[in-house]
Amino acid sequence: MSKYWFALALAAQASAHAADTCGDFPRLDVATPPGFCAAVLADGFKFPRGIQPLPNGDLIVVDMRNWEPNRGSIWLLKQAGNKYQQVRLFGGLDRPNGITLGPDGLVYVGLVHRIIRFNPDSAATSVEDVIGGKSGVAPLPGLGRHLLTTMRFDAQGNLYVNVGSASDHCEDQNGKAPSPAQRCAEAEGSEALGVIRQYQMRWPQGKAGAWENYASGLRNSMALAFHPVSGALWEADNGRDAIQAAMPTLANDNELPHDELNLIRRGANYGWPYCYEDNRASPEYPSAVCSRYTSPARLLPAHAAPLGMTFYTGSRYPAPYKNSLIIGFHGYREHGHRLVALLANGKGEPLGKMVELIGNWGHKKQQGMGAPVDVKQGPDGNIYLVEDRTGRIVRLQYDGPASR
Repeated sequence: MSKYWFALALAAQASAHAADTCGDFPRLDVATPPGFCAAVLADGFKFPRGIQPLPNGDLIVVDMRNWEPNRGSIWLLKQAGNKYQQVRLFGGLDRPNGITLGPDGLVYVGLVHRIIRFNPDSAATSVEDVIGGKSGVAPLPGLGRHLLTTMRFDAQGNLYVNVGSASDHCEDQNGKAPSPAQRCAEAEGSEALGVIRQYQMRWPQGKAGAWENYASGLRNSMALAFHPVSGALWEADNGRDAIQAAMPTLANDNELPHDELNLIRRGANYGWPYCYEDNRASPEYPSAVCSRYTSPARLLPAHAAPLGMTFYTGSRYPAPYKNSLIIGFHGYREHGHRLVALLANGKGEPLGKMVELIGNWGHKKQQGMGAPVDVKQGPDGNIYLVEDRTGRIVRLQYDGPASR
């Protein structure tokens, strides 16, 4: 073979390799904006729901395994070249879901009824109960349809915990909602469901103290994030299902209701189950006075099922993404199985243009539909996410030209 043809063969081989890889890892066959690519860092997990990048570049992954109690596990992923070594840290956990780093540098994980923490740097790692278990703090309700735990710390070290509703729209076991004149019992009182609780934490002990229902009327607050500049808490709410059952003229609920993006304020009620979307009365509660409730800051696509989100504060992505809100749309329906960024508007709020960062993830039969759950930014300025449909750990990285 001549030098010319040999050089062409090498170039073709390099081009094919580049097309199949993303940062020396296998490339996920999805649509991304120019300069971006999605890398498959690890797979083989059963039902991964949470991810936490550590300052040293390692990853902690929460694998719920399935919906059966006490089958979940927590894993440490240590990078070695173009592979991650997977080390199981804990097993036998009750449907672990949310994960976050605390102000003390420890890793906090949400289980059903409990929140635990552990030191990721300790060779003899053990867990400590923070809420529920042996903590001395009453366990979380963990009831019904939305019993999984997600949580985040604010800049002052207070802990905010999702307490999801037990029902879809306050229906009973037979699917019947209360009469229009009745209040929804599970949405009322100090032990209400469909709320975000705030726990006052005692530092440096990391002990949970008094708590309050910080905001209510939220069906299921699986996605929580604090704005990096204002410190405001934002929440993406998963809207109700089967609204067509109470609206005979509606063929299906594919486009109704929309999921919501809410700016959370202390003491505010966001209307569940009495009202939905832009303060419309739910069909089961036609006489509801929706003006008394706080309306969403933004409507999201119907049944997109936002289960994880984070504000992007890095410098690796192009400048327009700075302080954007990156959300995983988990839903199995038309608007799900993708990752999007809500760009900041002139006030710095995530109310600007919506950009699809990972798309065409639901139409690749050979690799399976993607269903992103948790979304976090790593110390390298890339976005890391888990998806529970095929059990993959994915990194969205940008290798394009620098943006000014």
